[in-house]
Amino acid sequence: MTERRTPPKASSDEKILQEQFLRALSSFEGIILSQIDIKNRLGDRLNYAIQAGIIILGVIAFSILVLLLTLSSQVNQMSAVVLRMNGHFSSISDRMHQITNRIASMEQQVSRLETIKEQAAIMDEQMAVITGDVETMKGAVDGISRSMGGIRANVGNISATMDLMNQEVQLMSADMARTSQPARSMNKMFPFP
Repeated sequence: MTERRTPPKASSDEKILQEQFLRALSSFEGIILSQIDIKNRLGDRLNYAIQAGIIILGVIAFSILVLLLTLSSQVNQMSAVVLRMNGHFSSISDRMHQITNRIASMEQQVSRLETIKEQAAIMDEQMAVITGDVETMKGAVDGISRSMGGIRANVGNISATMDLMNQEVQLMSADMARTSQPARSMNKMFPFP
């Protein structure tokens, strides 16, 4: 036959049971309060972390703004340098046209000299005419000498212009290196594929 289960008997001392119950209840309450306190602390720390993250993002945004303004000013400087170089190139082009004209003039004068030499060989008997031609030749040679002086001056101007261009190119190279430094720093901070 089957045995009946009997419920556990309560302790005879109700006071002890009540004290145990109150102690268990106070322990449970302490555990719950400590968990609530820990959760509050964790919430405060999370709020502080979020605030610090917002501040850091603000600093990063400000530094990016400063970087963009710096890059903009560098681009303006580079544009000014390129405009100056364009002016130098146009000046060089003008000087080259002048040199071309002078060389054409020299060729004409040299062809005249050849004609004068041929006439001097043919017309030996006409010394008076040749003397006049020699004076003309002296004037032409003086003109050539003056043209050569002008060419030398133009070559000196071209050399000075090239020196200025070299300085501008070196300045532009230094500006490019200084301009690319923040970009390289940004590439190190934010490596994009």
